[in-house]
Order: sequence, then structure tokens, then C-alpha cells
Amino acid sequence: MQHLKHCQGLAQVFLIRSQSSRLSKSSIPSLSVWDGHLSSRWRSTGSHGRQKYFNDRLPKFRFALAGLLAGTGAVLAYKLQQGKVQWAATSAKLPVTQTSTLPVYTLEEVTKHCSLDNGVWVTYKGDVYDITEFVAMHPGGDKILLAAGGALEPYWALYAVHQQDHVLEILSEYKIGVLNPESYKKQESANPLDPYSAEPTRHPALQINSLKPFNAEPPASLLSDNYITPSVVFFKRNHLPVPRLDPETYRLEIEGLPGGVVSLSLSELKSRFPKHTITATLQCAGNRRSEMNKVKQVKGLNWGIAAIGNATWSGARLRDVLLYYGFGPETAAKAKHVQFEGLDRDVTGTAYGASIPLNKAVSEEGDVLLAYEMNGEDVPPDHGYPVRVLVPGVVGARSVKWLGKIVVSNEESKSHWQQNDYKGFSPGTDWDTVDFKSAPAIQELPIQSAITHPAEGTSVDLSDKEVTVKGYAWSGGGREVVRVDVSIDGGKTWHVARLCTSDKGQHPAPPPPPGRAWSWKLWEIDIPIPHKAQELEIVCKAVDSSYNTQPDTVAPIWNLRGVLSNAWHRVKVKVSE
Repeated sequence: MQHLKHCQGLAQVFLIRSQSSRLSKSSIPSLSVWDGHLSSRWRSTGSHGRQKYFNDRLPKFRFALAGLLAGTGAVLAYKLQQGKVQWAATSAKLPVTQTSTLPVYTLEEVTKHCSLDNGVWVTYKGDVYDITEFVAMHPGGDKILLAAGGALEPYWALYAVHQQDHVLEILSEYKIGVLNPESYKKQESANPLDPYSAEPTRHPALQINSLKPFNAEPPASLLSDNYITPSVVFFKRNHLPVPRLDPETYRLEIEGLPGGVVSLSLSELKSRFPKHTITATLQCAGNRRSEMNKVKQVKGLNWGIAAIGNATWSGARLRDVLLYYGFGPETAAKAKHVQFEGLDRDVTGTAYGASIPLNKAVSEEGDVLLAYEMNGEDVPPDHGYPVRVLVPGVVGARSVKWLGKIVVSNEESKSHWQQNDYKGFSPGTDWDTVDFKSAPAIQELPIQSAITHPAEGTSVDLSDKEVTVKGYAWSGGGREVVRVDVSIDGGKTWHVARLCTSDKGQHPAPPPPPGRAWSWKLWEIDIPIPHKAQELEIVCKAVDSSYNTQPDTVAPIWNLRGVLSNAWHRVKVKVSE
């Protein structure tokens, strides 16, 4: 069985037809089309009780497919262009057979259809589906074959997005029959438990973007309340179920060093290497994706402005660990990357993975940690307990949680999330033309800022004479935020905000060394309200130490995955008397 490795099964499937009018279900053929020809599988598998047949001279149509990762992850959309198919007047005419009832099958009959040669049948809630022609178009690739000859439920339990109406509607077009009552009862009793049944408890203030896997962000107003974001409201970005790991049996494997494979326990990690602490901001690649959705729909979780947080992280430096186990000039001459693999896995056993450049991993100034503490306590389960990678200045997707393996390699991680997700593209690139191999994986993130107070649609009182505006600013690559400009008239006039590197009443943090500004800066400003103003359009933009600044609008940076969203943040509020 061939698996499309590194491809998240979390998929949304869309059927897009070139004609604006929707074809009736009875006129939609279930095709596997390649180069404009009908697949031989359609001819070899026969009807299998299928109730869908071709109408004579069907109009042109095309299939377009998109797979959604959720993450954060994430969350890649795949669209497999099947080409335009036109059936000429000389096409074979197939009879349309009408039946009043669907065939009834046993489990034994279903299990015989578990390959492309014999046809791929699956069941869902007691119904039987022949999805042979859909396999090639499945956004999650050949992983769908894992369910061949059996039930979809155990696999869809991992990715609850499958159970949306449009996915179920497409599945319904492949229905060929039902299970007999005895088979359905037997199958129900054999279904495994929900892999998300033992998820950790989450704070009720979190605003949920997806439940399975769990992805959520805090209310934006909470971000500016604390320079150090409390762990319980730090945004959660999971791509798969949270693994339950025993710290006593936990092992971290390291490969690619001269001495061979290393196996390291949690206690050894803590006792053999000095404990280092840094304060660093993590940001999801999809932070502020919702603003791109307002320009044009993208594929991914609809994050607001709070998929970002600042925390203190403690653990062993990755550099120290690699040097201890034999990393040296000989290895450095051969290797270019350090790969990370998590212990969170999908139903195929494929783990979440990512990689970073070797020079970031081993640099004294890189500050990459194998972190086992967050904000002075054990790293919480949602954030990678017992050990996670912390790569400061880099997109959060590379800070792999529940770390199980490190590989020093000449190649990038082959993970789906490194190769086919978390990459930026031109606004003109769509799912028909995208080539993920043509773009580099996101590492350092661009300059960012956003307004946390006041909120969109609220009002300010003219009698207050001033409006207080708060927010955050951060830049990737260790570049320090040196200025935040704020406007209340849509960008016509500007004011410079006060920058904060600590909570009120505490001493400001000392300036970071050049190139190692890993933490955000909170900012605040009081601006006089114009006397006759009825509405304020509040805008912010940040500038970093390399004088990078934010683009003024979203449209020029729009991309089909909705990542790297860092345009001027805009909030409109009413002025009341």
C-alpha cells in the first residue's frame, strides 16, 4: 500500500464545476480521469451496485480538490487538477438503471474490496460506498486506502473536519448500498475509542478554531495585559491528537552524529546539560489569516490576531547536546539541516516533523532550546510535555512539540509540514498552479504588530478627550522592534507609541544583544480625539532594527494558504458623545 507521506489527512473537499448551475447527483459520474481519458478502473470494477451513470453528452466540468490542514499548523490545501473533460457526441451511451432499493451487503463482502484492482469499498454509519474513482483525487493522497474494505469512522475521528456537510455530500455520491444489521452491529462494537478522548483541559476563555485537533487563541485584549503570556491562555496549535507521554519512560533519540544513535532520557537531559532560560515569542504562520479571508478565501484555520504569545522557556541548549554527543567539523561539513520529529502521530504512524538550518541549531547566538519548562513550570501537555524544541525568531511550526527524534542531516525534513505547507506564494498563484517545491519553507517571520485595544466595532466617549490604544509588536530573526507608529485617521497622521518590555510596575528588561531580540514589545499610546470625529480608523505599523516595516494593505501579500499576514492592522471604532 502506497502512502502519500507527510500529508495531513485533515481535508476539506470541494467539487467545483465549470458551469455555474449545479449538476444533479444523477448526472454526476464518479470518475478517475487522467489526461482526458476514462480510467481503466472504472471499466474493470463494473457497477458494484452503483446508481450513477453517465448522461449522454454531459456538459464540460472539472474536478478541483482542496485539502485543509489544521493546523498548526496547520493545514495544506491540495487541488489535483484533473483537466477538462468533454464527452463528444460519439461517446458511448450508457443505460440509466432505476432501482427502488439499494443492495444489502455483509462485512465479508465489503472486506473483499480493499484494493484498486478489486475496487475500494468503505463503510460509514452503516452505508457502503465504492470510492475507487475517488482515490486518485483524495486530498490526503493514498492514505484513504487505509480504510479500504472497512469503516471510515476510526480515521475520520482523527480529522473531524471530514464530517462537514460538503464532505458528506460528496461521499453520498459514491453510495452503493447498506450493511446488513448484523454486520453494522459487529462493526460498531469493533470501532476504537476517539483518539481525542484524553485531551487536556483547556481554559474556557480560549476562542476555538477547531476542536479535533485542538486549535485556539485567547481574546486579543488579554495579550496586552501581560508581557509574559500565561500558559493557560497561550495560543494552542495542534496538528494531531495530544500524545500521553510518561516522563519516566520518555526517550529522545538523536541520529546523524559520529557515535551512532543516541537515546536520552528526560532525567539525563536535565542533569547532563546546563539549564538555560530565554524569553521568546512564538507566532503561528497563520496569525491574522482572517484578514486575508476578507480579501479572498484561503485554506486554513481562521486565526485572528492572537495566534502569538510571549513566554519564558527553560531547558538544555541544542548546541550543547549536539556537541556533547560528537558534533564537530566533520559532521558540519556534511550536514546542512537539523530535523525534528514529534511523538504526535496520525493513524499511519506518520509524525509531525520540521527542520531548521544547521547554523541556527548550533550557533551560540541561535539560542535553540530543548525546553522542558514554560513560564517556570513543566511544559504543559498542549505545548509539548515533556520536551519540545524552542526555536526563537522562527515560525512556530519549527518548534516541534513532544520531541521524539533529532536528526542531523544533509537534507531538510521530508515532513509534509516542511515540504508542502507553511510556504508563501504570489497573490497570483492558485491551487491549479501552485508548486510547493518552488518555494522555501518559512523560517524567520516578518515584522508584525496588531491592536489589542480598543476592539473593532466598539465605541469611545468623546468626553474622554483621548483614546488609549494598545497592542503588540514583534519581528523574526532576532530583529528588535524599534518603533511602532499609530494613526487614528486611517494613516493620514501618525503618532509614536511607548514601547514596553515588562509589565507595569516592573523594571524594564535590559536591551537584548544585537540579533537576539526574541521577545515582543507591548506598546501603548493616548491620542487626542478630534472634536468633530464620528468614527476613528485606528492603524498601527511597526519598524524593526533592520528598518523593515509592514505593508499597508493585505491584497498585495495575499496567498492561497493565508500565511505571513502582516499588513497594517486596522480597527474602526465609533465616537459617542
